[in-house]
Order: sequence, then C-alpha cells, then structure tokens
Amino acid sequence: MLSMLDGFSSYNKIQVTPEDQFKIVFTTPWGTFTYKRMLFDLINASATFQREMDFTFK
Repeated sequence: MLSMLDGFSSYNKIQVTPEDQFKIVFTTPWGTFTYKRMLFDLINASATFQREMDFTFK
C-alpha cells in the first residue's frame, strides 16, 4: 500500500518525454525553463500516474 508521501514522490519520478517538454515551458527574468518531471497540475497527470501504477502492480 502506498502512503501519501510515496504518492507525492511517485508523481515526481515520472519523466516528461523530451519531445513533449516544450509544452510545459515557463519564462522568468533569468531565462526560459522546462520541467523534466511530471507536475501535479497537468491535465492528464492523474491518468498517467494511474496507468503507471496499474502497470507496476500487474
């Protein structure tokens, strides 16, 4: 059984593919950056996480 802490850290372990990283770019005064790991607030984040968990526990 996953604890809440494990659930939070598991989201951060799912990588965003390099060809999709341009979709989650953000700009600051110091430059333009992109995330390399999945964020909680992405539209399909929960579905992607559930698919990974289903695959893991099969």
